[in-house]
Amino acid sequence: MPTLATNRKAGFNYEKLEEFEGGLVLTGQEVKSIREGGAKLDAAHIIIQGGQPRMVGAVISRYKKASSLSPHDPERTRNLLLNAKEIRYLTGKLGEKGLTLVPISIYTRGHRIKIGFWLARGKKTFEKRQKIKNRDLDRETKRFMRGEDI
Repeated sequence: MPTLATNRKAGFNYEKLEEFEGGLVLTGQEVKSIREGGAKLDAAHIIIQGGQPRMVGAVISRYKKASSLSPHDPERTRNLLLNAKEIRYLTGKLGEKGLTLVPISIYTRGHRIKIGFWLARGKKTFEKRQKIKNRDLDRETKRFMRGEDI
């Protein structure tokens, strides 16, 4: 299950409540581009529109060897493939205040490309500052324990 793209900021900006997996509906050009590392999930999120989950804001760059005549929109909205039961569950959860669906990674399972995403709650600014403070304190403690000068 090699990971092809990750959203590294998601763990800092969001608190994970549940984790899900779904398929992505892609064109052949997009599949080749993702396998070469041409996907970015930094500003992406998932919405449910008309009973269909869609990924918005993900950037999949143009495949370098593709024809320049074929149209390609790197930021187009892409459909996700989920079970009907999961879609109903997520639709209900998204009705709650403060919950969102955040893509975490794009990876392969067999020959298919999958997306892992979280049902998450956004962290407040003070929570982010506290996390940075704790991380710096841990770093200083480890440095002191090793005997390095601070």
